[in-house]
Amino acid sequence: MERIAAGEVVERPASVVKELLENALDAGARTVTVTIDDGGLQRVEVSDDGEGIPDSELGLAVERHATSKLDPDGPVEEIGTLGFRGEALAAIGAVGRLRLVSRPPDAEAAGVLTVEGGQVGPRSTAGRAVGTTVEVRDLFFNTPARRKFLKSPVAEQLEVLRTVERVYLARPDVSFRVRSGDRDLANYPAAASPRDAAARVLGPALLRESFDVTGTAPGVVVSGVLGRPATALAHSRGLFFAVNGRAVEARALAQAVRVAFGDYVPRSRFPVGVLRLTVDLDRVDVNVHPTKREVRFVRERDLADQLRTMVRSALQATPTVAESRESPRSFSGRAGTEPQPSGGAPPSPLRPSVRGAQRSLMPEAVTHPAHEVPARGPHPSLALLGCLDAMYWLAASEDGLVLIDQHAASERVVYERLRARSTLGRQALVTPYLVTLSGAQRAALEQHDEFVRHAGFEVERFGPETHRVRTVPAYRGRTVRPEALGELLTELVDGGRPTLPDGLEERTAASVACHAAIRAGDVVTREEFATVLEALRKLPEASYACPHGRPIQVRIPRGRIDRWFLRSGT
Repeated sequence: MERIAAGEVVERPASVVKELLENALDAGARTVTVTIDDGGLQRVEVSDDGEGIPDSELGLAVERHATSKLDPDGPVEEIGTLGFRGEALAAIGAVGRLRLVSRPPDAEAAGVLTVEGGQVGPRSTAGRAVGTTVEVRDLFFNTPARRKFLKSPVAEQLEVLRTVERVYLARPDVSFRVRSGDRDLANYPAAASPRDAAARVLGPALLRESFDVTGTAPGVVVSGVLGRPATALAHSRGLFFAVNGRAVEARALAQAVRVAFGDYVPRSRFPVGVLRLTVDLDRVDVNVHPTKREVRFVRERDLADQLRTMVRSALQATPTVAESRESPRSFSGRAGTEPQPSGGAPPSPLRPSVRGAQRSLMPEAVTHPAHEVPARGPHPSLALLGCLDAMYWLAASEDGLVLIDQHAASERVVYERLRARSTLGRQALVTPYLVTLSGAQRAALEQHDEFVRHAGFEVERFGPETHRVRTVPAYRGRTVRPEALGELLTELVDGGRPTLPDGLEERTAASVACHAAIRAGDVVTREEFATVLEALRKLPEASYACPHGRPIQVRIPRGRIDRWFLRSGT
């Protein structure tokens, strides 16, 4: 029963790290070092400079239902610590080989205690500075059924790094270091401000593209930093919450933030940032989940509404930075208008003449002027008419009007190229691009190194946390932004973008394709987009969705257009 109960708290190496980090923080640690071997499957060690455990209490520290973190005279429902030291160590010792070394300030040496599979071993002493080291080897050695469900060492290492990042964002005043063997995987120094800590984990762009959120509600103080709408991601894992210094998952609060961004980002994108809540202890329950990942608030709906209002007000008050992009041989952002070149021959027409467009709508007189895509396969002929807001293309088909999402169309073409050939072209950068990667991003690069290279990124280490990008993917004359490497690695941390086929290879290809494709907002020439359509037409009809399921085009039949204009009888 002990091993079954321990499994509710200890699910994987990252669970061990989380519990031991919280113990270190409760002990007042200012510097914490995490060391893992084989992704934590072989060994996990957490060392801190906190106050340590008196030798006389070491035995109690590994007993079930024993803790030093509650005031004997205080209310048990008002918990200001991050966890119960006895509960964590007892659970870990039940499913691993644990060695506890701890020295309080008034002791000359550290006390040493071992626990193996729940059995406490003999006591001893050792030399150590003030603080505590907990080493756990061979996790789940006595529960092989649970051990076989653990992931690969690289995947487990990745989750350890993400766990440390979550704790760091909740407590940016503490320094964290993650090591594997004799090398550093990540360093998170104590930050001068929460914004600096958020930028270290979420990327330096957050320093430029973010706004502060502050506010108060009954029993709650809110502070934090969120990215502007332009930084929104295709997944929800970039939004972090901390409650009273504890990293938590808070679905109601996350939904409130997303609603606050509702008019600013598409439904398929999610805000990023870090929000910290200081809540009166009698208004929050931290023991609703065995691993304390989730918390419950008193009058949670009211709190969510108040947070939504705070975020909305801060978002509306922040200036929006817009970029101006111009190209002499490209469509403008408005349908029906055309940019003028600075010199030379005028650009080819944005659209056919009105007469030509009318002919393309008549089944008996479909023509294929130079700017049209030739008819091929099951797809009808399309005559390009123009572009709306550098995002949607308008085309006349044989039976009506077609709206085409330029990013989704290009993304599908690149995705199929990757799936067929496993590689894209590459473009060397005149000046290599330096990028600072988080620990989780570096682990993802290590795990997916071969695919990242095949995709066109040539990356080399340039320092402890800095990498140098020498080449970027290129496809049909377009090159991927070098900073997209960090975005790609962030997606690969969780196995890539969700796609219609649910395999790792497909998800990874979808992530690369998204960054290599024409993007919403890119100004594209008519000839360039016609090339995309030509490649798209060679795919089967079932491919008329992007890799993660969004439609590429919407068709509006001629009959429906006639009804809109009350021409149903003609």
